Amino acid sequence: MPDLSAFPITARWPARHPDRIQLYSLNTPNGVKVSIMLEETGLAYEPHLVDIMQEESRTPEFLSLNPNGKVPAIIDPDGPGGEPIGLFESGAILLYLAEKTGMFLSTDPALRWETIQWLFFQMASIGPMFGQVGFFHKFAGREYEDKRPLKRYVDESRRLLGVLEARLDERPWLMGEDYSIVDIATLGWVNNLIDFYGARDLVHFDELSNVPAWLERGLARPAVARGLLIPSRG
Repeated sequence: MPDLSAFPITARWPARHPDRIQLYSLNTPNGVKVSIMLEETGLAYEPHLVDIMQEESRTPEFLSLNPNGKVPAIIDPDGPGGEPIGLFESGAILLYLAEKTGMFLSTDPALRWETIQWLFFQMASIGPMFGQVGFFHKFAGREYEDKRPLKRYVDESRRLLGVLEARLDERPWLMGEDYSIVDIATLGWVNNLIDFYGARDLVHFDELSNVPAWLERGLARPAVARGLLIPSRG
C-alpha cells in the first residue's frame, strides 16, 4: 500500500484509499477539468472537497501541495518510476493524465503540439476572461458603479467565443473528429459562463451555432455529466 504521509495535505484530507489518485478540488470550471478527465479515463481516484469559500485552499496543508492556493491538485501514488507525485495547475494535470493513460492526446507529434497549443489558449484566455465576466456580472463586481470593466470582459469573451465558433466549423470537437483534453478543459468554462454566471444573453450565446452544438455534445457524455458534480458541496 502506498505511503502518502510525506504529503502534509493528507493530514487534513486523509486518504482512505491511498492506492488511488487523490483529487483535492471543488466543482469549479477549473476543478471539473480534472474530475471529468478522471471519469473519462476510468482511473481509480478518491475525491476530497476543498471548500474555497471557507478558505480551505489557503490552509497550510493545501498550500503544501499547491503554494498558489488554487484548486484542483492531485497526488498520484503511482507516479513516474512508481513513486508518488503531487501536481497542481489543471492544464498540467490534464497533460499528465493524458500521457499516463495514452488517452485524449494524440501521439502524432504535430497534432500533439496543436492540441497543447489550444489547451494553452483555454488556460490563458478562455478561463481568465470568462472568470472576470463572472466576477463583474454575478459576484461582488456587479455592485460597481463603473460598468466599463464588465463591458471590457464581455466584449473579450464574445470575441473568444467567436474564435471557438470558427474553430468548430465543420468539426465536432475542437481538435477535429477526436474528443481531446482541449474539449475537457473548455467545456466547463463555456457551460459555467452561460449557466452559473448567467451571461448567456450578455455574450449573445444564442447567436452562435457551432459552440452551442459542441457544448450539447459534450454535456451529453456520461463522464462529463458525472465530472461536473465532483466534488460538490452536495
